[in-house]
Amino acid sequence: MIGVSSTTFCAEVVEECIAKISKEFGHWEIVSDGEHHLPLVIRRLEAVAPSYDLKFSIHAPISDVNIASLTERMREAAVMETIAAMEHAIQINAKVVTFHPGYESMVIPGLKSRSAEKAKRSIRTIDRLMTEFGITACVENMPSFRFMLGKTAKEMFDLVDGTDMKICFDIGHANTTSQIDEMIDLLGDRIRNIHIHDNNGDNDDHMTIGDGNINFPPALKKLSNYKGNYIIESRSLGSAVTSRDRLRTMLL
Repeated sequence: MIGVSSTTFCAEVVEECIAKISKEFGHWEIVSDGEHHLPLVIRRLEAVAPSYDLKFSIHAPISDVNIASLTERMREAAVMETIAAMEHAIQINAKVVTFHPGYESMVIPGLKSRSAEKAKRSIRTIDRLMTEFGITACVENMPSFRFMLGKTAKEMFDLVDGTDMKICFDIGHANTTSQIDEMIDLLGDRIRNIHIHDNNGDNDDHMTIGDGNINFPPALKKLSNYKGNYIIESRSLGSAVTSRDRLRTMLL
């Protein structure tokens, strides 16, 4: 199924947002942040969701959350936020929860390996609990931002090696690191969610599909055995609708 997600939605009243999205899409990946932070709105979502023919998945909080934090109490708090997203997913029958692998220190150089070890510890905890909850948790590859972990296929493999953790493959992010083919080749059997949007390879612009330089057809062909959702991450609902129509023709 083709779905939609956008951080811009997180500034809107959730009841108004779900009504708007349901007119164009059958699936919404809710970003649990801002006005849509699930601990604040889960009861309201449970109340209105039955009125719409809409399926859900969840993106765990992004703001202020770093599962690779070198400060143990901050790392634990970030993991708890991710676990909370999984618990709330159960309440609205969402089967997939995506989260970020975290980032290294922005002020102290040379500690990337320590941050990666912290991320691995967090991922092992989330891996264990996703089985207990019956949720599919997916860690997402990151764009070419300096401090991010999980920018290359090898980094992602190292983070999840030894676990059953699944992958959210973000095609737009992989384009900024020239890793589209590498991600599919190395991690394809773990991919359970796909984020799709466009850019020109230099910035994570979340452009409308077809407006950047990503050559989607070869990537989609390599993903032909994938049976999960394609989540359009857009800057606006209008952009997402255009992306949806273009993506449909590519998937035929």
